[in-house]
Amino acid sequence: MSPGKPKHPSLRQELCRDLRTLKTLDGKQKLIFLWDYYRWRILACICTAIAAFTFISILWEGQKPCRLRICVALDTEEDCSPWFSSFTEKLQSDGKPGSVDVNLDQPFDYDSPYYQVHEMEVMAAISSGRMDAVVCGEDLYRYLLALNACCPLDQCLPEDLLETLSSSGKLKTDTAGLPAKQNGSPSVQEGSSGYYAVDLSGTRFFELYGKTSREDESFYGVIISNTEHLEDCQALFRALTES
Repeated sequence: MSPGKPKHPSLRQELCRDLRTLKTLDGKQKLIFLWDYYRWRILACICTAIAAFTFISILWEGQKPCRLRICVALDTEEDCSPWFSSFTEKLQSDGKPGSVDVNLDQPFDYDSPYYQVHEMEVMAAISSGRMDAVVCGEDLYRYLLALNACCPLDQCLPEDLLETLSSSGKLKTDTAGLPAKQNGSPSVQEGSSGYYAVDLSGTRFFELYGKTSREDESFYGVIISNTEHLEDCQALFRALTES
């Protein structure tokens, strides 16, 4: 007759045994004992706490009032944060509640091997309402056109600003809703034509930050079609197009 399998101690029995062992150890030895026998449980608890804290922080940030979310993706090494800091200060001087979120770390370059990741990040930001206006180069502008995410400027800008931009030739005519190829050039298919961006070349902003790595490239200002902060987007465009 074969002997029965030995019974493994239960979790409660293991804890009681380890507590008795801890009582016999000094402070440093207790730490060594806990790390040797419980390191993975400790690390799992720490990771869980960090994940929970991050999730709660995201929810908390999402509840805060935000009056404008700007994405900046320029093909340049120039630091444009001082300009946006000055704009934010002027915008918030009216006393209205809400923060101004400026994302200066949004990459977008079709020459990058990670361009598909960049596309998904932009798509997620637009669909979740975390992007109101965009200041970008040619690649991101083409992708926004392909998504049909650009608000027609003749529908979202006041008449005086629209007339000023039109007379100075800053309104950019394009076709939205065309699928973008890898190089950013849309396929020739039926789309919707209109004014979808402001060409920022020749503006003070472009003079300060227009040292791009590509020849003859400009910056574009775009208002995202699902924005809930149109008035503040208009204020941004007025500031961007000041000569």
